[in-house]
Amino acid sequence: MAFEFKLQRRVEFSETDAAGIVHFSQFFRYMESVEHAFIRSLGHSVLWHEPGPPLGFPRVHASCDFTAPLRFEDLVELHLLVREKRSKTLTYEIRFTNLSATPPREAARGRVTVVCVARHPDGTFTATRLPHQLAAKINIAPAELLGPVTEGNEGNKDRAALR
Repeated sequence: MAFEFKLQRRVEFSETDAAGIVHFSQFFRYMESVEHAFIRSLGHSVLWHEPGPPLGFPRVHASCDFTAPLRFEDLVELHLLVREKRSKTLTYEIRFTNLSATPPREAARGRVTVVCVARHPDGTFTATRLPHQLAAKINIAPAELLGPVTEGNEGNKDRAALR
């Protein structure tokens, strides 16, 4: 069962701001791209078309803490770890490591929680269980890889109804 996924990418010029560093909004795009690559590595897609209503995985929480800038042409490793798995939600932690730095150093750490939803013909959504075919392939990362949960990175605990 999978609990982590790594992806490397180069920072594109269009992803930087007037100061020459990656604009904060790009980190959220990077998190989405590594999440999609992780799901694809398991043989699935975030757009689920099985019998029944189509399923999707919208975000219910996203955060990112920044510790060092990334610049044009830096090589960045995105390391996704599954922090939490519940019946209807997944929480990922994504670590951004600047591999171009000497020595390589963490540039940011993000957190994303997604909820599995069924999309109905009338446009409404209902939280639903993760598809068994996907859930069976995903495990929570070992505690020694995750480290402790600290204030500000535990996500919103008021989402019990979605789990």
